Amino acid sequence: MSDLKEIRFVKRIVIGTAETSGPQIDEASEQQIELLNRCLSDSPRGWIIGLEKTLSMVDVAGRQESVQGLVYHIGFPRKPHWLSE
Repeated sequence: MSDLKEIRFVKRIVIGTAETSGPQIDEASEQQIELLNRCLSDSPRGWIIGLEKTLSMVDVAGRQESVQGLVYHIGFPRKPHWLSE
């Protein structure tokens, strides 16, 4: 895709979270990663047109750790038939 004018549909995919509850990579994140990979490889092929990063610092057992969430914006020339919202 050479031009943003060709984009007619944008899918927003959230991977991870800035919240401290639960494991770093849970089942929902794994499913979102699989969806992202499918969006970037299946027909019609999507393109990453934007990326949001959320970062927070939390105290865990007396030490600081960072927790990150990513939001990918995937642009398509048309909505894929296999993509349901």
